Amino acid sequence: MMRAMRAAAPAAAACTLVLALPLLAVAPPAFAQAFPSKPIRFVAAFPPGGPSDIVTRAVGRRLSEMLGQPVVIDNRAGAGGHIAAENIARSAPDGYSLLLAGSFVTIGPSLYRKLGYDVNRDFTAIGLVAQNQYLLVTHPSVPARNVNDLVKLARSRPGQLSYGSSGVGAPPHLAGELFKAMAKVDVLHVPYKGATPVLADLMGGQIDYYFGGISGALPFARNGKLRALAVTGRTRSSQLPEIPTVSESGLPGYDITTWFGLVSSAGVPKPVVDTLNDALRRMVAEPEMRKFLDAQGLDPVSSTPDEFASFMRAEVPKFAAIAKAAGLKPE
Repeated sequence: MMRAMRAAAPAAAACTLVLALPLLAVAPPAFAQAFPSKPIRFVAAFPPGGPSDIVTRAVGRRLSEMLGQPVVIDNRAGAGGHIAAENIARSAPDGYSLLLAGSFVTIGPSLYRKLGYDVNRDFTAIGLVAQNQYLLVTHPSVPARNVNDLVKLARSRPGQLSYGSSGVGAPPHLAGELFKAMAKVDVLHVPYKGATPVLADLMGGQIDYYFGGISGALPFARNGKLRALAVTGRTRSSQLPEIPTVSESGLPGYDITTWFGLVSSAGVPKPVVDTLNDALRRMVAEPEMRKFLDAQGLDPVSSTPDEFASFMRAEVPKFAAIAKAAGLKPE
C-alpha cells in the first residue's frame, strides 16, 4: 500500500504543476492591471507661473488624490512646448508619464519642418480638460461696435488698420490671420513678445484690435479701457454668455480655440487609458475644478479618448490651412 502511494506521488505532483501553469500564465496581466502602483510623472511643458503650468499642477494634485499615488511634476519647458512633447513621445508606453498637451502640438507641424514627434503616431490620447477661446477687443476709439462694423471699417481703410499678437505663429496670430482671410481685408499684423505688451499698446492706441486670452483681456474690457466685440469659438463662452461669437456676428464658420488635454506615449494599454480617462472626467465635473478653470479663463470640457484623438487629428490640417493663408512657412 505504501509503495503504491509513493509511486502515485510524482504523478500527482506533475498533475498539480500542469494545472497551475495556466494560473501562473494569467497572473502577470492581472497584476499589471493594478494601475497605478507607483508614482506618475507629469511633464510641465511651459515655465512656472504660466497658464499651462498652473493647470498642470492643479490637475496633477487632483489626480494624485483620486488615484492614490504621488504625481510628480517634471519641468521640461522650452521650444514652445515641443521639448516636453518629444520627451513624452519617447517615454515607456505604460501610462506613468503624462503631459498636459495643448494646441502647440497641433500647430507645431505647420511651423517646424523637424519635430521630434508625430501628433497622429506618437501619442495616446486620454482626454480633454479645457478649451480656451479668445476675446476680440478693440481700442475704444475704433468706430466698431461689432464684428460686422470692424469688417466694414477694415474694407474701407485697406492697409490702415493693425492688430497685435503675442508672437508669430501663436494662436492669437492665427486667429487674426483667419479673420483677415475670411473677411477679405488688408490689415497689418504687429507681433509682440507676449500678451502683456500687446495689451499695453492696444490700450495706448498704437494698434486697433487684438485676439486676446479672456482672462487677460476681459478686465480691461470691463473697466472701459477696451471694447469687447466677440469670442472666437464655435459657441459662446460659458464665462461670457452675453458676448456673441465671431461666427454668429459676421463671419459664419469662424472658429479658433485652444485646448488642454492629457496625453501619454503611444501604445498605452486600454485599461490604463480608461482608468486615467475616468479620473479626468470625474475631475472636470467637480464644482471646485470647474471654478478653478473658470478663474483661468478656460471652459471646462471632457471627452472620451477616441473623441480626443479625433479632435487632435482634425486640428492639424485646420491650423495648416490658416498658416498657409498667412504665408507662414515651416522653418
